[in-house]
Amino acid sequence: MESFSLNSAKSFLGKNVNLHLKDGSVIINVHLTCIRKGNYGKGSLIEYVPYGNHRQTLIPLRNVAWAERLNLNLMSTAD
Repeated sequence: MESFSLNSAKSFLGKNVNLHLKDGSVIINVHLTCIRKGNYGKGSLIEYVPYGNHRQTLIPLRNVAWAERLNLNLMSTAD
């Protein structure tokens, strides 16, 4: 399994994903909005918005182990 890289992150932009972090935790159902450069050009940051929220959050790219794409059609409920 290859590591999560900048190119991998770009393929998930605009999608809803679960972010699996290297420490074993999971950030569930987030929408990846953009990738930013870190302070002084060191590292990259992933910007995401949690489902049902409008506040953007940043996480360092190096903390993400992998991302799992979500199918929102499976999560919709019938009225």
